[in-house]
Amino acid sequence: MVLNKGGHEGFVRRGLGRLGAGYQTLDASRPWIVYWCLNALDLMGAPLGEDLEAGVISFLSHCQDPNGGFAGGPGQLAHLAPTYAAVCALSIVGSPEAYEVIDRPALRSWLLSLKAECGAFCMHHDGEVDTRASYCAVHVASVTGILDDELRRGVGEFVASCQGFDGGIGALPGSEPHGGYTYCGLAAMLLVGSTHLLRMEPLLFWVASRQMRVEGGFQGRTNKLVDGCYSFWQGAVPPMAAWALSHGADSVYEVGTMYAPPQSIAPGEVVEARFVRGGSHLFSQEALQDYILVAAQQPRGGLRDKPERYADYYHTCYNLAGLSVAQHNSDGSLTIVGSPFNLLQPVDPVYAISQNKAIQAVRYFADLGPVM
Repeated sequence: MVLNKGGHEGFVRRGLGRLGAGYQTLDASRPWIVYWCLNALDLMGAPLGEDLEAGVISFLSHCQDPNGGFAGGPGQLAHLAPTYAAVCALSIVGSPEAYEVIDRPALRSWLLSLKAECGAFCMHHDGEVDTRASYCAVHVASVTGILDDELRRGVGEFVASCQGFDGGIGALPGSEPHGGYTYCGLAAMLLVGSTHLLRMEPLLFWVASRQMRVEGGFQGRTNKLVDGCYSFWQGAVPPMAAWALSHGADSVYEVGTMYAPPQSIAPGEVVEARFVRGGSHLFSQEALQDYILVAAQQPRGGLRDKPERYADYYHTCYNLAGLSVAQHNSDGSLTIVGSPFNLLQPVDPVYAISQNKAIQAVRYFADLGPVM
């Protein structure tokens, strides 16, 4: 089984050009499309190119609100979701010119204006409060070096209140546990150092139970069908939980410590690594790779939810991110299904971009010092 890297690269590169009329419904999600496509290219080890990088920098600079945060498109409302996507995309470009687009003082001020009394965050001014907002806020603050005690306050308590009786995390207290919210909740807890507030054993049991025995992929909720995007949303939870358990339940996540030693591949590089069966992530990494390679790949390029669906940029990004999670073990060994050619760059499960780009961005902004 071979990952069709050439077909997938062509598919996502088309997404960074002129899109068809069918994408008008995503006009408020344009930084997301940029992030999904860039992340797919980066995880496959494909070079972005100077023209593409310059275009991304220019476009996202026009999406930034003068008062902080990024909007879904030029002239739109600043919103945490496209802010997260824009920071991820600029981190993937990874140049000083990309980093300097982000107005850190305005971003911190805007994030504080979204802080709710319960310690959580609103997605935008007068917007909804949920675990997704908490993750997006502390993620962009962590990457850009502005995550301080004021922004951390109450995040852990709010997320813990969203954990259900069966272990999964929902959007709000009392809501149904969901793979996306469970990912957001746990990742936020790692970034603020509050995983001790979670019941980790039932959380892990809930996530492991979402991998379907026949398909090998993950469902997002109980009694739902498998969906390729949960290859990452659910698949990234066990390695994050393992990190928390091994480093101390109140430890703040340190970028670059998920894998030992860090691994990287370059286009055309011959892979020499220790291959193992089984892996270390408390789910069947081989079965998940089977689902992605057999059921989620569209023959002409791009990856999808499930076989009867069409490929799209969202599912291409998160299928590949999930494939990377399933390939890389915490001890530095690899679990590869099919050809060694299938190997992807190691994704950082917390920052949701490649480990190398996450390290580079976090260190760059840390060197700039705090923002007051």
